[in-house]
Amino acid sequence: MPDDAAKSIVRFERVNVSFDGEPALKDLSFDVMQGGTRIILGAAGSGKTVLLKTSLGLVQPDSGSVYLFGQDITGMPERQLFDIRSKVGMLFQESALFDSLTIKENVAYPLLNQKAIRCPAREVDDRVKEALHFVELDKTLARFPSELSGGMRRRAAIARAVVTEPPLLLYDSPTAGLDPITAHTIMALIIKERDLSNTTSLIVTHRYQDGALMANFRYNPDNGQLVPVHDDGSKAQLRTRFMVLREGKLVFEGTQAELEASSDAYVTKFRKQGGA
Repeated sequence: MPDDAAKSIVRFERVNVSFDGEPALKDLSFDVMQGGTRIILGAAGSGKTVLLKTSLGLVQPDSGSVYLFGQDITGMPERQLFDIRSKVGMLFQESALFDSLTIKENVAYPLLNQKAIRCPAREVDDRVKEALHFVELDKTLARFPSELSGGMRRRAAIARAVVTEPPLLLYDSPTAGLDPITAHTIMALIIKERDLSNTTSLIVTHRYQDGALMANFRYNPDNGQLVPVHDDGSKAQLRTRFMVLREGKLVFEGTQAELEASSDAYVTKFRKQGGA
C-alpha cells in the first residue's frame, strides 16, 4: 500500500531472548506501523529495556525474527546494522550524555559520527541549534551536562535523539526520577515530535499517565500547547497502544479503553498505581 501509515516500522515475530539460561523475552510478537506509538509497561525485570535493545539489534534473539523498516535484522552483520540504526533515535535511561562534551557537542555527535547520516559539516551547527530550540534549550550550547538540571539534561538528550530527524524513536523511561511538572514537559516534547514529524515511538515507562498523555493529547502548532484529541477528531488515541510485559511475556496489548476495561490484576495495577 502506498500510504505511509501502512508501513511496518518495528515487527517482532515470536522472539525469544535469554541471558545465562534465564528467559528475558518469551515468544514475543507485535507490529508497530508508521506513526504509531507503543506504551510499554511492566514490572522491573519484565523485559522492557531488553525489548528496546532487541529492536536495535543490540541484543540478538535466541529464536524468532526482528524487522526494522521491513528489513529482517536478525543476525544481520554489525556493518549493515549501522546504516539501519542511523534511522533510529534513542533516549537512554538517565540521558547518557557525554560529561566531557558541551551540550552543543553532545547534540552534534550523531551528525558527525554516524556515516549514514551524511550531514554536510556546514549544516551541523544549524541543525544542532534547531534541535535545541525544539526542546527550548537555546542558551545551553556552551554548557556541560553537569551544569544542567535533571530535566534539562533529559531535554538535551531528546534534542540529540531527534537531531538526525529519525522516523523511529525509542524512549527508555523518559520521565524516570523527574518531578510531575518536569515529567509533563518531557512528555509534551515527545508528543510534539510525534505530531510534527509523524514519528513512530516506542516508550518504556513506569508511569501510566505518560501513556494517557500520548493517547489523549496532540500538539497544536498554532499556540505551542497540548490540546485534547477529541477537539479535532485526531486519531492519536487509535495510534497509541499499550503493551504490558510480565516476566518477558506479552500479557496485554490494546488501546487505553481496553486496558481500562481489563480485569487482570497484574495489568490493572499499572493503571491504578502508575507502575511498579
